Amino acid sequence: MNKEFFRNIISTQIPIAWIAGVRLHEWKNNTCSTKIKLGLLNQNPFKSMFWAVQGMAAEFSSGLMASAKIQESGKNVSMLVLGMQSKFLKKAVGKIIFTCNDGEMIEAAINKAIQTGEGVTIIVKSKGVDEQNDVVSEFEFTWSFKLKS
Repeated sequence: MNKEFFRNIISTQIPIAWIAGVRLHEWKNNTCSTKIKLGLLNQNPFKSMFWAVQGMAAEFSSGLMASAKIQESGKNVSMLVLGMQSKFLKKAVGKIIFTCNDGEMIEAAINKAIQTGEGVTIIVKSKGVDEQNDVVSEFEFTWSFKLKS
C-alpha cells in the first residue's frame, strides 16, 4: 500500500471519501493511519469536523489493512462492516490522524475464516488524534470475514 495506490482506490471506488479529504497518512504491516483536515466540505455548522467524515477516515484505517491482508492471503474472502460504536471526546479541528493497530487480529480472523470456511467476526479500534496529540474520537468497527465459495 502506498499513497498513489490509495489515491487510485479511493478516487475511483469511494469518491465521496476523496472529496471529503480522507488521505493515507502511514502504512505499516499491522498499523494503518489515515488523515483528514478540517475544511469547507467536511465541517458541520459548529465549525468542527462532521462526525460521519471522522467515521469514514477511521473506517479506512482498518478496512485498508483488512483488504491488504485478504489480498496477501490469495483467497477470495468477503469483508463487511456489521456495526460501529463511536465516542467523541474533543472538538475535531485542524488535521486529525486516525490509527488502527489491529493488523494481527485482522490477519488472524481472515486466516480462521479461510481455514474453517465459516464467517468470523471481530471488533477493531481506530483512534483519532489532533495536532496536539489529544484524542478527539474513538471508533470500534465490527468486521465480518468469510471465504467465498
